[in-house]
Amino acid sequence: MKRLHVHIAVDDLDRSIGFYSTLFGAGPSVLKADYAKWMLEDPKVNLAISQRGGRQGGVDHLGIQVESDGELRDLAHRLKSAGEKTRDQNATTCCYAQSNKAWVDDPSGVRWETFFTFGEATVYGEDEPVRQASQPVSACSGSSACCA
Repeated sequence: MKRLHVHIAVDDLDRSIGFYSTLFGAGPSVLKADYAKWMLEDPKVNLAISQRGGRQGGVDHLGIQVESDGELRDLAHRLKSAGEKTRDQNATTCCYAQSNKAWVDDPSGVRWETFFTFGEATVYGEDEPVRQASQPVSACSGSSACCA
């Protein structure tokens, strides 16, 4: 089973937690000083928000979370077959989790993260590099990790 992932950069984490908790009728399943995540069953989504330096507010990236490394390899293979170059990451730490990932930009430049999470982490970890102001803001580019 796959789950849609949406990561949103926010200006005011506490206010945003209040908004999304009210919208979904539930508090976050993960709550840190700079990050919150909801693992919802209805709608089936992994929604994460973070307040981190250098990020412009708004949708940071979209993604698909899978339940196994095999599913991740299959999904990354489909992306490569579609003619898109993926950026693969193994055993990366981001968003207080350990994951294997494949990143791709769609034809319009929207960043997509496909990932399999296999553990927790005590630190946020490293995001992919933040896009400069002159670059379109859409989702994660570069070769490091991001949020799952």
